[in-house]
Amino acid sequence: MIKRMDTADPAFGGALDTLLAWEVRESPEVARIAAELIAEVRANGDVALLRLSRRFDGVQAERMADLEIGPEALEEALASLPGADRETLETAASRIRAYHERQPTAAFEYTDEFGNLLGSRVTPLERVGIYVPGGQASYPSTVLMTAVPARVAGVGEIIATVPTPKGQRNAHVLAAMGLAGVDRVFAIGGAQAIAAMAYGTATVPRVDKIVGPGGAFVTAAKRLVFGPVGIDLIAGPSEILVIADGSVEPRWIALDLCAQAEHDADAQAVLLSPDRDYLDCVEAEIAAVLPDMPRADVIRRSLGSRGALIAVRDLVEACAVADRFAPEHLELAVRDPESLLAHIKHAGAVFLGAWAAEVLGDYSAGPSHVLPTFGTARYASVLGVPDFQKRTSIVRGAGAAVAPLARAAANMADAEGLAAHAAAARARIRGYDGNVGA
Repeated sequence: MIKRMDTADPAFGGALDTLLAWEVRESPEVARIAAELIAEVRANGDVALLRLSRRFDGVQAERMADLEIGPEALEEALASLPGADRETLETAASRIRAYHERQPTAAFEYTDEFGNLLGSRVTPLERVGIYVPGGQASYPSTVLMTAVPARVAGVGEIIATVPTPKGQRNAHVLAAMGLAGVDRVFAIGGAQAIAAMAYGTATVPRVDKIVGPGGAFVTAAKRLVFGPVGIDLIAGPSEILVIADGSVEPRWIALDLCAQAEHDADAQAVLLSPDRDYLDCVEAEIAAVLPDMPRADVIRRSLGSRGALIAVRDLVEACAVADRFAPEHLELAVRDPESLLAHIKHAGAVFLGAWAAEVLGDYSAGPSHVLPTFGTARYASVLGVPDFQKRTSIVRGAGAAVAPLARAAANMADAEGLAAHAAAARARIRGYDGNVGA
């Protein structure tokens, strides 16, 4: 059911390339339809949203007011939850907020050797849009993992969209929006929701940045609107890679692999270990737990197509192989995870030791679960407070102290053939061509 691989095999390199080769781009048909939906929303605004909501979600709304979910509905949803469910959401929101309040986001300034002031100012985005998936399942966790960091960052207004198939509104999702401080909520999904937030309509405000995962059409739409609006990242299927030394209960690791595999048949779950007997034990535990899983068929397809149990020579080699994957989630299920962490360069999130199950990161640990996938952890980062802020460079020249900078700028402008640039720089040099300065 799941591939067995060995780094000692001469053919391992090619086999690893095959395992890593996943086509991240959407199909031409998906891109074409997404582009058509975006064009329709840009041209017809609210009228298009009403028509597309009837077509795709089965929501028979006659006016946009019927697609906006007011703050009182969010409060009612929170109040309607069973006590344990409400406490779970409140605990998760509190932990996520506490973590993001500690993220370093400070501005800075300093005076250079000539007396000029240089620095950076940090300001929040004015308006952010959050896309919350809702076509096949409900994701209150996504609400918290996106809206809470935005609110901590000081975003002026948070707009959220969520599909409501056949008009069904999920109380947990709405309750999470109320807890997170979402300002306005629209019952709109798919590429049309992305278009509405990117370009604005008579009812849906235009935002500065869109964050949050979605299916193929949402992902395609985010690609298409990038530029007029910012986006967080292009999300691919979920991934987990586990490095194990045999010290962690095999059943725990089997469940961790299955937990990622149940997301999607295209999700990837991989285990690396120098202990071949341990790989056998984990494989046996997967077979044992699978019959009791409601999404067993999805798990089987995921593990069969993109999963692997890989024997490595040692844990250092395991880290080198893990860096080839640059996984979304990396578990270091070993006795001394801190020492192994020093060998890891690329991962969206790292979970240290037997007790740090990846699923804690999905829901309640604190860091956002919006992470880079498909190897993009080589250059991309977890969603956080900085993603909802912008940095503005600050330069203040101090009279004569500008002269060394102006000479350097003028010389470089001459080299580039930009005479006006050079003249503007030299105009700030006292004594140049009779100039006495400001």
